[in-house]
Amino acid sequence: MRKLVIAGTILLPTAFLLMACSDEAGSSNENEDNNETTEQQEPAAAESENVDAEASMDAAEDAAEQPEREEDDALSEFSSEDIEYARVWRQLGANQEIEALYVRHISSGEPLNPDDETSAVYPEDVVQLSGARLVDGSVTYSSNGDGTINKYNVPLRWDGKNPAGREVYTEIIDNTETIRINPGEDKEIIKLIRLMQ
Repeated sequence: MRKLVIAGTILLPTAFLLMACSDEAGSSNENEDNNETTEQQEPAAAESENVDAEASMDAAEDAAEQPEREEDDALSEFSSEDIEYARVWRQLGANQEIEALYVRHISSGEPLNPDDETSAVYPEDVVQLSGARLVDGSVTYSSNGDGTINKYNVPLRWDGKNPAGREVYTEIIDNTETIRINPGEDKEIIKLIRLMQ
């Protein structure tokens, strides 16, 4: 019996040790499996986060482009020439509270002052914008097609009694000013386009 007790005493703790080792091994395998799963999930989660971040950035870019598209859409029904005339007047017109915006095309070779025989001629085709009243002023220019214009400092009406003289006309042609035209607010541009005659 004593041998039985001793054998039981030795076998029982050994059995418990084996079971404990077996549980640790199983637990260790589970941890390894969990670690592998976690490692597989981490890149997937990181990739998912990257996709989410890219989607957010794309959405932000789309939102930023939206007003630009809307602006383009707002002016899409008008010709590029009408938009140009309105932008030029908006930036350079003396009076913004006009009743009408008149557009006159003047061909190359026409005199600056049609009432003066000594007048120099325009070296290029120009556009003359003016309001309905003399006080509204005028803008005479040629377009460069790149967002800039050449502004001629020509009055809407010349003093018919006294010829200006060749020097004055030459000075006007020689001193044209190149100006970059800003796009302006679409609402203001549309309002001016609708005033064109």
